Amino acid sequence: MATGLARLRAGADRVRDRLSRTRSRTRSRDRAHSLGPRLRLPRTRRARRRLVRWTVAACVVALLPATWLRLAETDRVRTVRSVPREPVAVVFGAGLWEGRPSPYLAHRLDAAARLYATGKVRALLVTGDNSRTTYDEPGAMRTYLVAHGVPRAKVVLDYAGFDTWDSCDRAERIFGVRHAVLVSQAFHIRRALALCAAAGIDAYGIGVDEKHDVTWYAGGARELLASGKAALDVVVRPDPEFLGPHENGIARALAAPGSVRHP
Repeated sequence: MATGLARLRAGADRVRDRLSRTRSRTRSRDRAHSLGPRLRLPRTRRARRRLVRWTVAACVVALLPATWLRLAETDRVRTVRSVPREPVAVVFGAGLWEGRPSPYLAHRLDAAARLYATGKVRALLVTGDNSRTTYDEPGAMRTYLVAHGVPRAKVVLDYAGFDTWDSCDRAERIFGVRHAVLVSQAFHIRRALALCAAAGIDAYGIGVDEKHDVTWYAGGARELLASGKAALDVVVRPDPEFLGPHENGIARALAAPGSVRHP
């Protein structure tokens, strides 16, 4: 009797062990499926070398547009003092904080106001986002410039500058800008110059200096990604999101009398 009970207990223990191992394997498979397929490195030296070559090639291809922008437009980047005189300055939007220009945008507008005050340009085209009634980037830019001494009649608004290509293409096709000084941060100005050149604008650029903080490095990293789209825009030259009829705002601003008004 005792021997039979011992055998039954031993059999029950074996069944429990098997169930425990089965559950453990099931949990492991479920965990592996939830994590997705694991990345397996090549086993042979030749395959690993091929992987390295492809990785390096992909990095080179990814950096080509940024390198092109860096080399192609360097001689067009100037300072407020050294930039040639042009009819118009194009100021690109950089966001609003509670309805007012962000620090980066304010610095761009300060540089544009200096261009006008020193006679380097005779009119300003501010281009930004006004896709919502509660967000008027060009209007805030004009308010800032007027408060800093630029006559209101000398500031023209482009309400559909949703990205750099749209701003450049609309400046040429809608507002008739052929020669200009572009104003942006240093990490963005070369892309703006390349895109405006592709849009038909002969331009120089003012790269506003900034403290190399987290925002600056984030902007630089964004430029690496945006340079690929810029290269595509140069090749394809798509229509802007909103095109519309020709406007003579720049012609009126150039003809309007105006002098620097010191705030």
